[in-house]
Amino acid sequence: MSTPSGHRPWQDIREIPSLLEQLEADGGIAILDLLEQLNTHNDLGIDVDGLVYHDRGIRVPGHDGAFVHEPTGSRGRPAFSVEINTVGPRNCWAKFDNTNSWDFYLLRTQGLAAIAWLSDEEYKVEEADQFETKAEAVASGRFSFGIFLHGGEGWDEQVERMRQTNAPAYLQGEDGRVMMPSTQNEFYQYVDSTPTEFRTSGGNAPSYLGILELEISIE
Repeated sequence: MSTPSGHRPWQDIREIPSLLEQLEADGGIAILDLLEQLNTHNDLGIDVDGLVYHDRGIRVPGHDGAFVHEPTGSRGRPAFSVEINTVGPRNCWAKFDNTNSWDFYLLRTQGLAAIAWLSDEEYKVEEADQFETKAEAVASGRFSFGIFLHGGEGWDEQVERMRQTNAPAYLQGEDGRVMMPSTQNEFYQYVDSTPTEFRTSGGNAPSYLGILELEISIE
């Protein structure tokens, strides 16, 4: 089941067109540069100091990140990846199957913005019975993968949270409750996996989600 954003419903949703084509042409794009492009073209006025990668409730804060074109990813498939410039000595990247049909969206609500991506495959399996379109599902917070964009005190809180733990990430449940592991071992106990299994299975993801590899660790 897709993990709700915890900030729904989103008041404004805009599709980000041709992002994967842009990645293929340019090789990649920094997330804050992408946001600046969107701000410039749409006069959005979104101010961001940092971001949080969201993967089915797993949250990893970062100062910036990038979408990257991967000509051949895991299992020999064309792929794109998301790489996070994390807070502290953490590692976070994910590779997604680019043979799936993906759409990217910019979401806004009071005090928060996000970039979310949802595939046709996930929508058909998990959301089509409840929502007539992918955009409606995403606007209701029904997406497994995204980047939350924070500014000001909200970002300061994210940084302070990660400075207080030796875990690679924290987890936020569907009810908004935060679970903060204290070590990497405790984090992997929460997600019921080993680092190797977690990476090669995309964090125990069903195949229709389209995630090929997932690295979340701390040095």
